[in-house]
Amino acid sequence: MAAQGMVTQSFRQAMAWLHTWFGLVLGFVLMAAFFFGALSVFDREIDRWAIPSTRFEPQPMPSYEQILRPAFERMQPTQQAIDAMRPRVDGPMPDHFDTVANWSAYTTHRDPVLALFAGFQVPGAKDPDEAIFALGTIDPRDGTALPDDRLKIGSGFFYPMHYSLTLDWKNLGFWIVGFSALVMLAALVSGVVMHRKFFRELFTFRPGKGGLRSVLDLHNLTGVVALPFHFFFAFTGLVIFSATYFFPVGHTQLHDLHDLHAATEANELGLPHQRAGVPAGLANVDAMVAEAQRRWAARDMAGDVGFLVLQHVGDANGYVSVYRAGTDRIALVGQGIHFKASTGELIREDPVATPVGKVAEFLTGLHLQHFRHWLLRWLYVLGGLLGAVCIATGFVFFVEKRKRQHAKQGSQGARIVDALAVTMITGMVAATLGILVANRLLPDDLPARGDWERYAFWGTWVLALLHAGLRSAPVARGLANPAWREQCGAIVVLAIAAVALNWITTGDHLLRTLGTGYWPVAGLDLALLATAAVAGATGLHLRRRAAATAAVEHPRREAAHA
Repeated sequence: MAAQGMVTQSFRQAMAWLHTWFGLVLGFVLMAAFFFGALSVFDREIDRWAIPSTRFEPQPMPSYEQILRPAFERMQPTQQAIDAMRPRVDGPMPDHFDTVANWSAYTTHRDPVLALFAGFQVPGAKDPDEAIFALGTIDPRDGTALPDDRLKIGSGFFYPMHYSLTLDWKNLGFWIVGFSALVMLAALVSGVVMHRKFFRELFTFRPGKGGLRSVLDLHNLTGVVALPFHFFFAFTGLVIFSATYFFPVGHTQLHDLHDLHAATEANELGLPHQRAGVPAGLANVDAMVAEAQRRWAARDMAGDVGFLVLQHVGDANGYVSVYRAGTDRIALVGQGIHFKASTGELIREDPVATPVGKVAEFLTGLHLQHFRHWLLRWLYVLGGLLGAVCIATGFVFFVEKRKRQHAKQGSQGARIVDALAVTMITGMVAATLGILVANRLLPDDLPARGDWERYAFWGTWVLALLHAGLRSAPVARGLANPAWREQCGAIVVLAIAAVALNWITTGDHLLRTLGTGYWPVAGLDLALLATAAVAGATGLHLRRRAAATAAVEHPRREAAHA
């Protein structure tokens, strides 16, 4: 029995080591993934706050004939895309791209504007299958082109931060987040093993205890309450990108076999893989959309169109695919219906998924949350923020537990971790507010405006890092870092400034947006004010605590001096 107990204890200690150090090393990445994942739940609403010209109600997929066709026909790749493509082409780049590989339009029930995508064949491309792409945004009510140089802060910046940290070089951020999610699963399992009295953690938050005990209680509480959420999202995130993370050989070492498989699959589905090289016209796409909606209705499904794709445009092999928005259910389903482009003849109606396919659709849909269920969306936000709080309290506990010991040893370890924790917690929130403030301050006609907004985000975060490092000297003496409360103050100022600047620059103050029920803007303003309130309360609490500590330490130093 004694030997068994030693083995159990040794195993538990190993899990504790794994939980602590994996959490410390990769917790910074997971903190960003959780925090920006929570913001991404309302990314479209943040977009509307950041781009006042899009502050109108979401629109359905518009008519192809009246709205989409003219918009598609005027699309061409940007000079930046052409310059990026140039090294992968033999010979000069054309002045105009005429052969359309595909056109597509995508929308959701939360999008007032419509995103358009166009792919073009490139003469002389070293890889004949490689296309050059153009992006566009239009007002779906009348087809008016909207400027594409405005950064969609929610869907174009916070959302990519969630899964790739916006580190695009060699997809580095993408891999870092994926690896961190994998390690997080190990940290969750090790955390469960560590806490023998697992369910009792639900009822052991003792804020009155103060200090290290309360921090650990909050860490345990947030970890246990949201454990299913944390586990599920780490797992489904890996499942969604499993082909990329675990089986990337299809696009690398087995490139030719991958292409052969794609061609074979297309032939089996009846959807041409390549152009025939024979010009052909285009039948009425609106009629195809109406037929797709009729078929969905016959299967008792909602008929909102989420994705419309025209493949091999202008060619005899061209076809049109109409996909359902699928906002009426959690599972991410498209139920695509495909038509021959030149005649409108039905080619294929996607069958009901296999049991395995249904599981994949459910897991993917639950993670990406395209559904309309607003209460569930708010639970996602709560789960994401609980994850961030769990990691943040883990950092604080790590530092608080060690800093007095490190102070006695003359070690700078706790000071470094504390500075990084300040940067990652209050600094990340300050950076998020910094980009919103910059969004309201920068001139509308500023060239490369989106780049300046990104600079504001990263610049604020770098300042937070420098501030946390410069103010961290007390940690080396076993005391609190004043940067915590000072950055809380900065958050208060930035959050209130963002709300005020929104009012000043757009006229959309809270009384107006609440009065008209325009919740995307009102909700973000309210969230900013709530953030300011929490940060203010936290800063005051830290200030009082620092004053109390100083009152205790001063007599000790006097006594020691005497």
